[in-house]
Amino acid sequence: MKTVLEYITENWFLLVALAAMFGVSVLAVCRFAGLPTEKQAEKIKEWLIWACIEAEKELQSGTGQLKLRNVYNKFCTIGIFSVAAKLISFETFSKWVSDALEVSKKMLKSNKNLAVYVYGDKADEEIMKIQKQLEKQEL
Repeated sequence: MKTVLEYITENWFLLVALAAMFGVSVLAVCRFAGLPTEKQAEKIKEWLIWACIEAEKELQSGTGQLKLRNVYNKFCTIGIFSVAAKLISFETFSKWVSDALEVSKKMLKSNKNLAVYVYGDKADEEIMKIQKQLEKQEL
């Protein structure tokens, strides 16, 4: 039976790799936590645009509450946002997601390649739906 010391000497590279990953994670969280509150919110909102586009790709249109839950689950599991996830109310987060969805819809409307990435062959008809939604909101 191997002793703990033998296991450590045989697998030292795994321990070093784990320590490095842990160190990088701690550094990222500390760096984010050290930003002013406005900068933190800005970084979160930028990330939310990406997350909304990915949720749209995964769930497609017409699944608003599922997209919100999907984005929230991703947000809570990302280490760099772990502290912020505990401090931000769900209502505030939901508002930020709504704003990010508006930005992502405008991006999808204006960028054909992004629309094809998200919707595939249905890109043209989905862009038309988005255009109609945006027009209704402007009225």
